Amino acid sequence: MSNVNIKKGKSKRIFYFDALRALAIISVILFHVFQNLSYVVVWDYSTIPSLNWFIADFLGTFFRCGVDLFLMLSGALSLGRVWEIKPFLAKRLPRIIYPFLLWGFVLTLVIFLISIFIPDAVSMFQQYKFGTFSSYDLNGFLQFLMNAYVAKARIWFRPYWFFWMILGTYLIMPIFNRWLLHADLKEAEYFLFFWLITCLFDFTFGFSFPVQLKYFAGAIGMVVLGYYLRHTERKIFNNVYCGIVLTVVPAILMIFVSYLMSKPGDIYYFSRYSIFLAFESMGLFVLFKNFNQLPFNFNFLKNPDGIFRKSVFSIAKYSYGIYLVHHVILNLLMLILISTLHFKAMVVALFIGTLILSWGLLAVLNRVPYLNRYIGAK
Repeated sequence: MSNVNIKKGKSKRIFYFDALRALAIISVILFHVFQNLSYVVVWDYSTIPSLNWFIADFLGTFFRCGVDLFLMLSGALSLGRVWEIKPFLAKRLPRIIYPFLLWGFVLTLVIFLISIFIPDAVSMFQQYKFGTFSSYDLNGFLQFLMNAYVAKARIWFRPYWFFWMILGTYLIMPIFNRWLLHADLKEAEYFLFFWLITCLFDFTFGFSFPVQLKYFAGAIGMVVLGYYLRHTERKIFNNVYCGIVLTVVPAILMIFVSYLMSKPGDIYYFSRYSIFLAFESMGLFVLFKNFNQLPFNFNFLKNPDGIFRKSVFSIAKYSYGIYLVHHVILNLLMLILISTLHFKAMVVALFIGTLILSWGLLAVLNRVPYLNRYIGAK
């Protein structure tokens, strides 16, 4: 996938970054569809699980990579560049804080009003354990709102943990940026080597490596990995077929290991920092970066004015806003459709409905002057 000017006269955009960001938010939605629907098929596990079970397992393993891709993009776009701490934080923090505060309040208000004016919704919320207000007054609203902001409002706002993680990542990035500005890429490889050890032991095997390596662990490794893969000149990481292998092999292994680790009533899925997802995310980045090496002529991918690239750019542009609103929309759709569709149809309907409604909502609000600064559009 090559670089492209979205419009003449504007700064260049790197298309594979937009494509990865669009894939990231699509993966997040599909993983949350899995979380909401896995209860339907958890008892289909057996010596030969049902097709529905394998579909759910695939959604819960392969598409677990969404947050990892967001983190890698943060590193690829921000690290290794000359900038000062104050301007960096002054630019980045409002972009994540204002939409977080806005959507947390608006969506809490929507759920509150539905609960009051559509009495049947309250019983549905309780029946399907979607969480309700402690009381339908100002105190109950504020308590629910606070729980939403700290990602404790049960199923409605569970994904809001991402805000606190990315906020912490932004706060540490100036330190890593200063290091990487003056470091050789081999020093980044040194860091990533130990980070992969923590991925293997802490987040895959489930026990710590004997040497304490917690300072190499977690989200910051994905950030450094994104920076490294963008800038490295190693041939292996600039080869599209390496990207395919790194994507497909971990995906197959995850389905196999997940089957071995699952049991009736429980589908096993991996930590987002497991070694499998680390390599899968790495593979996707390498694949998208070097997509033009494939011996196929994808003309619709190359046309900057074509519907495909415009759609990818639009989804990428609104990805943070979509992240903040999609889970509430997903749950409302699920309450509407839960008794009318079979599993496969539910997966398709919930995914398409959630993506289109979230994307459309952001696109409409982006046309509103002043408000468009705070909805989560880049």
